[in-house]
Amino acid sequence: MTKDVGGEKGSFSGKDYQDPPPEPLFDATELGRWSFYRALIAEFIATLLFLYVTVMTVIGYKSQTDPTLNPDQCAGVGVLGIAWAFGGMIFILVYCTAGISGGHINPAVTFGLLLARKVTLVRAVMYMVAQCLGAICGVALVKSFQSSYYTRYGGGANGLSHGYSIGTGVAAEIIGTFVLVYTVFSATDPKRSARDSHVPVLAPLPIGFAVFIVHLATIPITGTGINPARSLGAAIIYNKDQAWDHHWIFWVGPFAGAALAAFYHQFVLRAGAVKALGSFRSQSHV
Repeated sequence: MTKDVGGEKGSFSGKDYQDPPPEPLFDATELGRWSFYRALIAEFIATLLFLYVTVMTVIGYKSQTDPTLNPDQCAGVGVLGIAWAFGGMIFILVYCTAGISGGHINPAVTFGLLLARKVTLVRAVMYMVAQCLGAICGVALVKSFQSSYYTRYGGGANGLSHGYSIGTGVAAEIIGTFVLVYTVFSATDPKRSARDSHVPVLAPLPIGFAVFIVHLATIPITGTGINPARSLGAAIIYNKDQAWDHHWIFWVGPFAGAALAAFYHQFVLRAGAVKALGSFRSQSHV
């Protein structure tokens, strides 16, 4: 749609923002670019650091509140501190890597962006591999530094808490990941950047805060996954039955939540389906 500005002054677009074109599903040329491998390194290191700091925080908290070692059950950072560790690290790492790789640090986020055609299939798959490898290495560092406590306190592995059904665990992971991926889409929306340019919004801040809030709600249920790489890394290094019993929840839930968030943002809020139908109708009348 255009607006006419005077007779001879031509026209200009009435749209005050520009949507980036959708990425192709396959783009093998990415494999020949150094920027692609630089992004993979950034995702690997970011996920490594994320798992190292957060799992170290979890192990430290459990050791500080062990009644056999410390009678003061109020010692340590508490659940609030654990949630801050996860949310704060995401804020820091997304801020540091957004300009290099997009700062995904989570296969569920990458999957949601793939469905929205923000990344190619090649990039999405390689990001997920780098994220999972980084998570494994990050937890391995924790185990090497906290060898006396790591296995004793569960290795930071996710699991379904006693008293909760599998359905509740899956639902908690779906909703938690929906909140995160929906926030990612909203914080990076070019339309928001244009319309709210007078209100500077640092995108990593709401993303990190979303992770913090979701952890507060979900830690009692599943320990909070919402990141398959985080769950996989802890499960592989800890490698006990309780870490694998319901491990599928931490893949199915986050991927389903990411898919729902992508659909909701792209086709409901941004009216992607309506725009596509309108474009099809206009072309059919040409």
